[in-house]
Amino acid sequence: MFRLLSKESNIFSVPVYIGILLLIVISFNFLDFNTLELVSAAVTFAGVALGYFCFNAIALNYQTHLPLFLYTALVFALYPGDLDIGIAVSLFTNSIIILLLTSDNISVRNYSYILVGSILALNFIFLPTTWPMFIFVIFHIIGTSNRVGLHTFRLFFGILLVALSYLGLSYFLNMNSWNPAYFPFTGFKTQNHYDNLLLLIPVAILLIHSVMDHFKNFNKKSPTSRFKYTFLLVFSLAQLITIVLYMGNNYEYLILLALPTSIIISRMLRFSKKYWKQEVGLWLIIFSLLAFKLSTYFNFF
Repeated sequence: MFRLLSKESNIFSVPVYIGILLLIVISFNFLDFNTLELVSAAVTFAGVALGYFCFNAIALNYQTHLPLFLYTALVFALYPGDLDIGIAVSLFTNSIIILLLTSDNISVRNYSYILVGSILALNFIFLPTTWPMFIFVIFHIIGTSNRVGLHTFRLFFGILLVALSYLGLSYFLNMNSWNPAYFPFTGFKTQNHYDNLLLLIPVAILLIHSVMDHFKNFNKKSPTSRFKYTFLLVFSLAQLITIVLYMGNNYEYLILLALPTSIIISRMLRFSKKYWKQEVGLWLIIFSLLAFKLSTYFNFF
């Protein structure tokens, strides 16, 4: 199966995977006609579908089927069917930010920071716990820009535009009270139920091994590969901070890591020297994700 998925994807591959994604979303929401859930499902579909185009933008997997397949499998396993609207919006905005910041056109990157700031502010309004994304973008500006001050100003100007618009609209609608949720630095949630997460240990081990393998062979990588991998790791760290601090027992937060996880693991499997390790690793991921998905319905623990 690994050899089949290692073949180069073509122009029709992404639409096929998006079609499979649409079937997954429809299947989980077929009997739920709640308006909010339908909106959440639509935003989730849009965000995950945009994620497929991020693979080509990041360009770390040589356009093979493997990362697309792993991404689809992770979304299937981690999507609960009634995803919180805040997490759905975060998926959507994260994909847009990645597409903007990884653009090959330097002008697009330089002039997109106002839009990125606006998107971050909008994301914060829907899900305040995603504040680590601000740090991710700041680090990206420091590491890639030759005009840090200007681009940082553009970023905060975009944030200010959305913030003033939101506060003005709230004032117009007589919404004058402050919601404590917009100060998400207190009331951190701790994980009290680890049983279901134990089923994802094989995926976590392969992910850690993938990162270690990257740094072990760091000097063999091209400068472009190092930069893009570092971009992916910092992005993953921002999502991981949100998950560790705020997930609690809401496993749906894990879907925020679906995109970087699929890229990092598929890259490690591709460069593994022994075929049996590639095949065993792939099937280990599949069975682990399938067991986790079943555990959410049948309560194995």
